[in-house]
Amino acid sequence: MSSHPLWVFGYGSLIWNPGFDHAERRLARLDGFRRSFCMRSIHHRGTPEAPGLVLALDAAPAAACDGVAFAVPPEWREETLDYLRARELISAAYLETLQPVTIEGGREVEAVTYVIDAEHTQYCGNLPLEEQAAIIARAHGGRGPNTEYLWNTASHLAELGIEDPDLSWLAERVRALTG
Repeated sequence: MSSHPLWVFGYGSLIWNPGFDHAERRLARLDGFRRSFCMRSIHHRGTPEAPGLVLALDAAPAAACDGVAFAVPPEWREETLDYLRARELISAAYLETLQPVTIEGGREVEAVTYVIDAEHTQYCGNLPLEEQAAIIARAHGGRGPNTEYLWNTASHLAELGIEDPDLSWLAERVRALTG
């Protein structure tokens, strides 16, 4: 067993609902990916008949994604990975990777990071924002309405001082669509 903490990078619901114990939470940046509603959700925020959309990290060489890195003590490593795999790999649309993440203060750590498999059938990169808003406004899955996922993520990013113009636009547009 490693004596070093396990780092986990969160960019969406892990920010506001990690679901695992951690010793430390720091702002962090991942280069080479962008946060995007590019994954059709058929379990948590939609159904196979009416998929919702959830965030994923879409490879984009010139991009960067700001989020949160969680440090998990070595003794909780296996339990945490088991939990994350059950949660994130439910449909195999995400790939579990280790990515270099820069945490506040400038230190680089290797973090478990779930990124979208662009070859998976649930991948839907580059949907126009208006189409994303329409899907999110109506979708509902096993973990609740897609709107809740969007609004929780947008509000927690704002609390952390993380700017994401597309997410902010979507939050306002979906509010308008849902009255």
